[in-house]
Amino acid sequence: MLKDTYRHKGLRRQLAMKLMEKGIVNSDVLAAIEKIPRHLFLDNAFIERAYEDIAFPIGSGQTISRPHTVAFQTELLQLKKGEKVLEIGTGSGYQTAVLLEMGAKVYTIERQKALFDKTKVFLPSIGYDAKFFYGDGYKGLPAFAPFDKIIITAGAPEIPKPLLEQLKIGGIMVIPVGDAVQTMTLLKKTASNKLEKVEFGEFKFVPLLEDKEWGG
Repeated sequence: MLKDTYRHKGLRRQLAMKLMEKGIVNSDVLAAIEKIPRHLFLDNAFIERAYEDIAFPIGSGQTISRPHTVAFQTELLQLKKGEKVLEIGTGSGYQTAVLLEMGAKVYTIERQKALFDKTKVFLPSIGYDAKFFYGDGYKGLPAFAPFDKIIITAGAPEIPKPLLEQLKIGGIMVIPVGDAVQTMTLLKKTASNKLEKVEFGEFKFVPLLEDKEWGG
């Protein structure tokens, strides 16, 4: 039975306060973190620590990112209600839920079949319904492009051209770029062949596989 108690809500409030102390200022991002029951996304072994700012394994060699990383990436997206967002790497679905909570229309791709099957059922069961796709995130979803925003939740050795092509002019992509350690990178598409690029701090993500398939 999935339970969300007053204690859990209190712990989420504390987590949101911690994220504010770490520099997250977007009130919609903080409200989403405070509302979403992260403990339901974790294996039983980790539930007691669900509201600490740490990553946990979720199977298939993937992790659920630290809340600070989720909040940081989401804040960089500068999301507006009703925008169409492509998420590469569904994983546990926690980042997906944050985007949905903020009013985005989310198209999300996962390449690990076990995670895809689990999250596609789990997220709607707690009230979060995205459009789920199983496959190679490197290629994106050209049939549904262009997207207002694109978020990549795995370490990318390079910025993939197919995804840039699916970003609308004026749109924003947030992607961790690098091999062993990644630099969080914000790209704004100012014209069909022109990008503005801003780099932020270093983060550590689960890497992409060498065949350019994308992880969760």
